[in-house]
Amino acid sequence: MKRLPVGIQNFREIIEDDYVYVDKTRYIYNLTKGGKHFFLSRPRRFGKSLLLDTIGEVFGGDKELFKGLWIYYTDYEFIKYPVIRLDMSNIDNESPDTFRESLMSYLKMCYGKDGLIIQDKNPADAFRHLIYELHEKYDQKVVVLIDEYDKPILDHMDDYDVADANRNLIRRFYGILKSMDQYLRFTMFTGVSKFTKTSVFSELNNLTDISMHEDYADICGIPIDSLEEHFGEHIEDLKTVDRFSRYESISDEILAWYDGYSWNGETKLLNPFGLLSFFFARAFKSFWYSTGTPTFLIEMLKNKPESFLELKNYRITEAMMDNFDIKTMEIEPLLFQTGYLTVTEVIYTMDSPVYVVDIPNYEVRIAFNRQVLAAFTSNGDVRTDNMSIRVREALDEGNLEGMLEILRGFFASIPYELHMRAEAYYHSIFYSFMTLLGYDIQTEVSTSRGRVDAILELKDKVYVMEFKYEDCPNDASADDKRKLFDKALAEAMEQIDEKGYADRYRGSGKTVIKAGFAFLGRDEIEMCNT
Repeated sequence: MKRLPVGIQNFREIIEDDYVYVDKTRYIYNLTKGGKHFFLSRPRRFGKSLLLDTIGEVFGGDKELFKGLWIYYTDYEFIKYPVIRLDMSNIDNESPDTFRESLMSYLKMCYGKDGLIIQDKNPADAFRHLIYELHEKYDQKVVVLIDEYDKPILDHMDDYDVADANRNLIRRFYGILKSMDQYLRFTMFTGVSKFTKTSVFSELNNLTDISMHEDYADICGIPIDSLEEHFGEHIEDLKTVDRFSRYESISDEILAWYDGYSWNGETKLLNPFGLLSFFFARAFKSFWYSTGTPTFLIEMLKNKPESFLELKNYRITEAMMDNFDIKTMEIEPLLFQTGYLTVTEVIYTMDSPVYVVDIPNYEVRIAFNRQVLAAFTSNGDVRTDNMSIRVREALDEGNLEGMLEILRGFFASIPYELHMRAEAYYHSIFYSFMTLLGYDIQTEVSTSRGRVDAILELKDKVYVMEFKYEDCPNDASADDKRKLFDKALAEAMEQIDEKGYADRYRGSGKTVIKAGFAFLGRDEIEMCNT
């Protein structure tokens, strides 16, 4: 049984020490034959670093290292080229000055590796001369591989001045590659985001973006049809563990947790980090998500809570994906690029493709909702056994009053300063709350006459829910609050009836329960149902 390369991004170590490796060399071969300068965007922890390291080894010329892999049996010549590998995640970018100094130190190390002496004090000049001197020393064109190209910017998206200063530095730094083209054999950038070419790659108009190219849809990630081939023995080993005996199919459960990523709507991929971590820990957990979520992303959600409810089957155009900049970015393309959304369908139009996106799998859905709750409420740890049991019992019994009491207690625990005076805020928290408790609740469900706020379908019941928020003065009397509640609840129930939101479930054999929820703020919640 091959070993699991958990956290290992070194291709040579994986091959020589007999770790599991999912062969990506066919794509590398095609890249070497089909162009010269490439860009790839993929989420963090999705195999970008291993891909670049493998490319570096291909250009390193050691053919025997690839014996048994696809490229070994092709006409690729395995010529040895000098390779410059820059990993921006290893460079300190706390401030523009620190970033410059750390980048120079990194370049100095690159010089020293090949016995060269750095003389320049400017990173762009040092980079230029490094390429030229390597070309002169080895009489071969140079390969440049840059990993996490955007990290100096993404780390400071909540501080525009630092992000912009770092962007300007790397724009000049990357820009020298255009003038050095005659000395270059191959270049490739990888990162999470797709900053506009005018923003970061203003000089590199010859860069080919393969991020959404259908031929490279699975250049990173683990295809589902290779799960049994590469991990079958590990799955069989899990069947001897008592806690996995309750699963009818461990493979199906693995796919539910870690599968679902796609860049063309057809090829489905598992998250490598999540899958390997699962086998190592022998437990279903949100491993990928626990490695950290960008602060600025959560802040954007807090400022636009309604976007959280509109993510299912959201449509993104190619132009939206390519228009990522510090000041003009939209949250939906960013959620896609960072791995919280995936392509479920590609619609080809006269202008450009339209990508239908959704949350990829259970791992992301549960963990994302936990993060949203933590951001919106400062109290994200709500998935306790006690609360889950109480809510489930209430819903199974059709006891919405019982669930309402639990909701009041939960909302009352939210600090006053975190409340937002908006219906979308409460709707978002309710959705996250229910999802964390294990319910597959549907939001903004379209009908022929409108969109119902939420549908919760159980084995024998269907809950049709509508939410209303009324802005209530802090000094409002009990009578004033009662009037606001009555008004909001009446509007919610009238909307359900007038729009016929429950009609689609008539004749289903299930009990249909219509429920209106009214929020005045914090623990000021009322409900009525029929």
